[in-house]
Amino acid sequence: MAGRRARDIELLDALDALPRVPFQGTVWRVERQGRDPLQGHPSGGRWDPGTFDVLYTSMAPDGAIAEIHFHLSRQPVFPSKLTYGLHEIAVSTKKTLHFADLSALTPLRVDSSRYAEILYQRTQVIGDAADFLGFDGLIAPNARWPCQNLVIFTDRLAPADLDVLSVAAIDWTAWRKSSRRQRGTPTSP
Repeated sequence: MAGRRARDIELLDALDALPRVPFQGTVWRVERQGRDPLQGHPSGGRWDPGTFDVLYTSMAPDGAIAEIHFHLSRQPVFPSKLTYGLHEIAVSTKKTLHFADLSALTPLRVDSSRYAEILYQRTQVIGDAADFLGFDGLIAPNARWPCQNLVIFTDRLAPADLDVLSVAAIDWTAWRKSSRRQRGTPTSP
């Protein structure tokens, strides 16, 4: 049985020196129809090593959609039969770690030039350390859209801290066309 590696003391000290800020506002999350959009998972994504439950959200609707679109596009065939919804969620945190931009991650040895790649080892270590230190989540740049994400450590929030305000079905074809126009890229298929 493989054991957990010791946490990096220098990283723990660096994160512990950062402020724990509250966040109160609206975020968005894409979830497959029939799944609870407030149910966290130990997903092994960018900010969690798969050892605690997180809820990945974005501070912009297109940010949430772009993240899921990227992952669905990596499949051999884009899933056309599954229905996804864009959930608007009111959230209130008290002790959130905030990285304003990619330059804030550089001192923590995150390679900002490769941030959009699926190279999660260092960011997972940071997320694990933040959870260990009692942060209730972290705000960090979205890798797919020019906005911020809020990654919520669900075990640290009470159910009353999260509320689904609305849900809208996602039309992937329409979103792809719209996102190309917003980014100034050609709209041809």
